[in-house]
Amino acid sequence: MEPATRQRLSFCRQCMGHCGVVVTVDADERLVEIRGDHDDPQTLGYACFKGLKATEGHNSPERILHPLRRRPDGSFERIAAGQALDEIAARLDRIRASDGPEAIAGYKGGGAFFTGSSVMMLNAFLAALGSPKAFSSVTIDQSSKAVAAGRIGIWPPGRVPFHRGDVFLIVGGNPLVSVSTGGFDLRNPAKRLREARARGMKLIVIDPRRTETARAADVFLQPLPGEDCAILAGLIHVILERGWHDREFCERHADHVEALREAVAAFTPAHVAARARVPEEKLVEVAELFAHRCSRGAAAGSTGPDMSPHGNLAEHLIECLNVICGRFLREGERLDNPGAIAARRPRRAQVVPAPRWWERGYRSRLGDFGLLDGELPTGTLADEILEPGPGQVKALLVHGGNPVSAIPDQRKVVRAFEALDLLVTIEPFMTVTARLSDYILPPTLQYERADLPLFVYESLITPEPYTRYTPPVARPPGGAEVRDDHVYFWELSRRLGLRLEHFGVPLDMETPPTTDELLAIAARHAPVDFDALRAAERGLRMDGEPQYVEPGDPASPHRFSLLPADVAAELRDVASRVPGIEGVEVDGRSFRYRLAVRRLRDAVNSAGLNLPSIRRRLPSNPAYMNPDDMKAEGLRDGDGVLIESPHGAIRARAAADPTLRSGVVSVPHGFGGLPDDEDGAERGVAVNLLLSLEQREAINAMPRMSGVPVNLRALP
Repeated sequence: MEPATRQRLSFCRQCMGHCGVVVTVDADERLVEIRGDHDDPQTLGYACFKGLKATEGHNSPERILHPLRRRPDGSFERIAAGQALDEIAARLDRIRASDGPEAIAGYKGGGAFFTGSSVMMLNAFLAALGSPKAFSSVTIDQSSKAVAAGRIGIWPPGRVPFHRGDVFLIVGGNPLVSVSTGGFDLRNPAKRLREARARGMKLIVIDPRRTETARAADVFLQPLPGEDCAILAGLIHVILERGWHDREFCERHADHVEALREAVAAFTPAHVAARARVPEEKLVEVAELFAHRCSRGAAAGSTGPDMSPHGNLAEHLIECLNVICGRFLREGERLDNPGAIAARRPRRAQVVPAPRWWERGYRSRLGDFGLLDGELPTGTLADEILEPGPGQVKALLVHGGNPVSAIPDQRKVVRAFEALDLLVTIEPFMTVTARLSDYILPPTLQYERADLPLFVYESLITPEPYTRYTPPVARPPGGAEVRDDHVYFWELSRRLGLRLEHFGVPLDMETPPTTDELLAIAARHAPVDFDALRAAERGLRMDGEPQYVEPGDPASPHRFSLLPADVAAELRDVASRVPGIEGVEVDGRSFRYRLAVRRLRDAVNSAGLNLPSIRRRLPSNPAYMNPDDMKAEGLRDGDGVLIESPHGAIRARAAADPTLRSGVVSVPHGFGGLPDDEDGAERGVAVNLLLSLEQREAINAMPRMSGVPVNLRALP
């Protein structure tokens, strides 16, 4: 007789932590319980609340288990998968014939990124179709990092890694909660930080809130949101003025050092202190600790600077800090993670000149934007749908994302999605995006499919050449008609007569590939064969032959470009826009507060907010304020407030947060329904109603999502 429950090993795919877990299933192989795996060599037993509650998602009565088709009255009806795919393919074919392949677009979200067998399937489908209209959550998150690399240049060996540095500087990131921030060790982040502090590493955090990460900092700078560029320019000013930069590295590998010194001359400690509202001596202390008292270790930005005004410039200045201080691996040093899934290649100690990828190839029909990593900026998606003319987007496929919740100016986004001839989502729950869809195709969930970690960003996940495979460890509910995501793309491609490729390998379009076959293609460059990877229950560290940074070409003329013309212009613009003492004025209106982005421990954006245990902890998203600001406004916890920006207004409930600096309002994103939902207050509120798609960065069309001026007043 089979035991009532069994335990199996796997790993969580809700965020970049990829925590090792022990999964308990019942006799029907349904999920019963998840706990952290204390024998996992990477995450050492850590698992967060949201990851442990994945059982509720798998077994939820709200989970979509059969394909759905929208009726004329807006309700949905069940439809067989084959019929749904036939109808979707026929409608796509008609749009392709009448308007061309550019009329078909796709958007990829977090659910797609954390599905190894189909992480690039939407992009491959659009490429086979001949459409350049690929969008994703990346370009409304931290695409400023790609812009910075494209404008300053690339050092192939990378920065000095977290575990080998004597300092780490974080701008606008809270990895102990978000389990994000490039360069931070995300494998059980609290434990890795404690280990780093124990060996003497110094931590610097710059954030408007004394976050969980900031509480562990040796130096904490708490500015107003939106002043990241001024602070970073001020740090560079101090470092260059006092000669704390790495002269030898700069002379060999960096251009425009003197021009950069002149460009930041106006950003004196006194100037920065006045506009960012930070102590002057604290700014100097940050510069001294990072550049003078410490010699190894990098600076990194996260969503704070990237979603604020001049996010591209902020990331560029962060990289300038790393360059002028020489915080990169040098010739002869070991590459701790030369690649586990990705193909290994020589890494030379020399600069790859600024590639400025977006200046070549396809240009968008609106705004003349180029491609970033093969994608168009999501900040232009609504316009691509609404603006008539050749190339107007008529059909949109959404893979594992919730763009109606994620993209600013929700009313405009809803208007655009409702104007589509066809909207298809691959989605397990009735999100606000799914509610607008013509068809919903339900995927398997993470423990029901075979998988690999997020290998396209593997160097950001672990500092070691480690990866692991998981088989399916649970079954979908009985009678469910769900598919691994890639099946939908393959079936649509076959019906449309397309030749689909997976990581450059053509697929057989007569016989559908298995999930393992697709994962094996992705892992074909790994140092071990796929069977060996599958056999290792807790993954493999690919030690093998060590790889070292190779010498650069002494004759190479290539150098980091610290101050290209467009960066210089942006820096002048920041210097000229000095906010008033009492707030910010926009179109004749004065705004006293600034909105700050915020992530919560128990959810990843909008994912998981519908689960009962998370809903009990996060029933809605309050407007967090400093208690002194609440007192000045005559507010108590739970009081209703109206928050107004230059673009829109939302209603929320005030909540005191003593970790937040005065002058800031922080409202978590991902909550809320559609703009006119009657029950919207019960679900929280969509912060994106305060945000505009008109104020966008050059190059990546990144909308302003933090550092936004707002006013606040009590409601009766």
